[in-house]
Amino acid sequence: MPIAAVVAGPRAADIFQPGNHGTTFGGNPLAMRAGVETIRIMEEDGLLENASRVGAHLKGALARELGGLRGVTEIRGQGLMIGMELAKNCNVLTQRAADAGLLISVTADTVVRLLPPLITTEANADEIVAILAPLVREFLDQ
Repeated sequence: MPIAAVVAGPRAADIFQPGNHGTTFGGNPLAMRAGVETIRIMEEDGLLENASRVGAHLKGALARELGGLRGVTEIRGQGLMIGMELAKNCNVLTQRAADAGLLISVTADTVVRLLPPLITTEANADEIVAILAPLVREFLDQ
């Protein structure tokens, strides 16, 4: 269900007045109900805590497997939003990972971006590393 919202901090809050900013997916009752229900489930199931715990596990596993390799510039992230910066253009990894059963994206030509779902488990994180680490090693050896 598409949904959108605009959140403004104190400095920008006075700029927006009701009716100044419209959105295709904001404000309709069905989208708002879906949003409220999503937040309720996230809270009840502890999905933010899970993202923090599993994200730390995933980031740590990537650091252990790839952190010392020449060509891995940085492994960073928060929760399950993880970026691994490489020293060269790595756009080819998107297709190689897909061929191996893993969906990733590459941003700014050199950053492998991982955005697994909030329900990801530590076992899922280990599977991600098991697929991705050999691909990155092979790529960096070329």
